[in-house]
Amino acid sequence: MSETLTGLKRSHYCGTLRAENIGETITVCGWVQKQRDKGGLIFIDLRDRTGILQLTFDETTDKAVFEKAKSCRVGTVRERSSKNPEIPTGDIEIAVTELRILNKAITPAFEITDNCKTGEDIRLKNRYLDLRRPVLMKNILFKHQVMQATRKYFSDNGFIEIETPMMIKSTPEGARDYIIPSRVHNGSFYALPQSPQLYKQLLMVSGFDKYFQLARCFRDEDLRADRQPEFTQIDVEMSFVEISDEGNDGHRHSHSAAENHIQ
Repeated sequence: MSETLTGLKRSHYCGTLRAENIGETITVCGWVQKQRDKGGLIFIDLRDRTGILQLTFDETTDKAVFEKAKSCRVGTVRERSSKNPEIPTGDIEIAVTELRILNKAITPAFEITDNCKTGEDIRLKNRYLDLRRPVLMKNILFKHQVMQATRKYFSDNGFIEIETPMMIKSTPEGARDYIIPSRVHNGSFYALPQSPQLYKQLLMVSGFDKYFQLARCFRDEDLRADRQPEFTQIDVEMSFVEISDEGNDGHRHSHSAAENHIQ
């Protein structure tokens, strides 16, 4: 029977624990990556988005907890007798004192590892599993960091982040528009933006002389190595500047919009 986390709250992520945490009683949450049953000793590799942590069930573990031994939530950090230098948490393990199984999973369609050999068609059909693989999770977290750094940089340099409309009047550019039929205006259509070009020029006229946006753009064209039908770009526009203008930050800025794609 599935249990709940009522009364418990995660105190640490799996990949953040180190030797300095030895002796602490902590709460971790995640998925069972691997289980190794040695008879009177059970090891479980618990995985979350930060990494893998070894859990240990032995003769000191409560018998009911030992019988479950599938996925644990609470335990004490202790030094490992056999250390694993291959992972950041390899110096410590969790001596489990309480365990709650939130849900039992069926055998996944493929093994959740970086070197997975399963075809892309199967992985995409099970995308929620594919996104648990460390290589993809690292890419998503890296994009998050890039976007945060981008926002901080432009904000620190006087730019204003403004969202422009997603459903617009068709303004043909270098590619075909994606068309959306209107429910309230029969026979009329919206288009998805290929770029915020007209709107950012409108912003310049409105007095927003430094604009930027992490803009979602859509182009109905064949796939290319550097361009997908939908993509994100760092979109920038400035007014009251020369072709090559020295900014307050010492960097040189171009008057033209910058389209740097974040794939």
